[in-house]
Amino acid sequence: MRQLLAFAFAFCSLATLAQSTQIRQYVTNPSNQFRWLNQYREFLSIPNVLGDSVNMVKNANWIKDWLSQKGVKTQLLFSGKAGSAPVVYGEVVVPGAITTIAFYAHYDGQPVNPRQWNEGLSPFVPTLTSDRLDKGGKIIPFPTSPSGIDPLTRLYGRGSSDDKAGVFAIMAAYESILASGQKPSINIKFFFEGEEEAGSINLAEIFKNYGSLLKADQWVICDGPRHISGKKQVVFGVRGDVNVDLKVYGAKRPLHSGNYGNWAPNPAMRLVQLLATMKDKDGMVTIKGFNDDVTPLTDTERKALAAIPPVDDILKKDLVLAQPDGNGMSFMELLTIPTLNINGIQSANVGNMSANVIPTEAVAVLDLRLVLGNDVDRQVNKLVDHIKLQGYTVIDHEPTDLERMQSPLLAKVTKRKGGYNAQRTPMDLPIAQQIIKSIETTVDYPVVRVPSAGGSLPLYLYEQLLQEKPITIPIVNYDNNQHAENENVMLNYLWEGIETIGSVMTMRETLKMGGKR
Repeated sequence: MRQLLAFAFAFCSLATLAQSTQIRQYVTNPSNQFRWLNQYREFLSIPNVLGDSVNMVKNANWIKDWLSQKGVKTQLLFSGKAGSAPVVYGEVVVPGAITTIAFYAHYDGQPVNPRQWNEGLSPFVPTLTSDRLDKGGKIIPFPTSPSGIDPLTRLYGRGSSDDKAGVFAIMAAYESILASGQKPSINIKFFFEGEEEAGSINLAEIFKNYGSLLKADQWVICDGPRHISGKKQVVFGVRGDVNVDLKVYGAKRPLHSGNYGNWAPNPAMRLVQLLATMKDKDGMVTIKGFNDDVTPLTDTERKALAAIPPVDDILKKDLVLAQPDGNGMSFMELLTIPTLNINGIQSANVGNMSANVIPTEAVAVLDLRLVLGNDVDRQVNKLVDHIKLQGYTVIDHEPTDLERMQSPLLAKVTKRKGGYNAQRTPMDLPIAQQIIKSIETTVDYPVVRVPSAGGSLPLYLYEQLLQEKPITIPIVNYDNNQHAENENVMLNYLWEGIETIGSVMTMRETLKMGGKR
């Protein structure tokens, strides 16, 4: 019996490898890459910042049309909230399949400031370069024939990596299976969200409205970068996230810095002094109890963490950093603890617009990343308590004149909408192990297993509302400038991402991994 099982497993492995080879041949075909590049260029040309409802719907319809042309039964899902971006949903039922996998990616992108992008670049004008611009890459024209595509070429544009790459890779993977004469081995659900960068503010409503439609044996999230070494990886958790606006006040009107300097309090100075109390010289958070409720890693997670290839030296060289923060902890270890980051500070003007004034107020946006065990409200309350300990009166509104006169130190603290907690999936999940085996048919090394990513997605909602344990398959290059100016994707990573997702869609089913419902 044992020999029979071993033979069956070997046969399935060979069949999976053969299918992966067929997908690779289709993905690496220059004609297909040429067509995909032009399609992706069109997709990236549609602005995708939430609030631009016309273009968000245009993005959703572009995806819906693409899937429909491939024979996928599609529809738009709505939360019912005015102005919300629709979810694009598609479904493929494979006769005889006992497993259903839902693939998630998001088509919205972070807000953009075109003036911050390199000369010659514009966020929604996709541009090719010969290499990374800060490494001497030059802008090059789009190829006019299939033979002119270099896989190391970079494609610049908002959403090129985060996360239209995920959307496109999932769709192109399905096309690759059909066009190479195969069919998926599993039932497939496509789920493309348009509000992730705003904290997935309506995802809970979508799950509540369409819960029965969204049932699956496994959710696969396609978002984020591959391992810094370039190796493919599977991630079993994400941090939570919440943003906080912090404002401190000075005089009610701007003052001449010579006439009032040394007498009128400077809110910019007060803000940076307050922020400096939140971290020590090694960049470690000093807020009382900030890490106290963290859920420790399991033995399996600690072993996986120890097996991840080290990346600190690669990053220090690439980012030109002599000494990173962290008090000696490794890059991967630091991903397992909560963070406090200053996203930006603003007070009066700088550069050519600077003037000799004492400003009236100073504002900072803080980004708190949470790990398993932290709670959004509890973490924000720790921050508020810390600010109070520094002598500040904390308010949630613009102060009245009376409040200004009564409290010499005023701080307005506002938690932004969309905050959410962290999530972790057990690393021994059987279906996840099968997915990893399928991905490993596309490479000649063990896929990196990561207990939790540094980035954030509201995956806790999958547990709470769908009773699902999602995993994440990142596909893009780590140096992609996501969330910032000059966002880019290396074309080779996009092509390999298509192959990766294709390997999952054609993986061999087993009774152990499928049919749980």
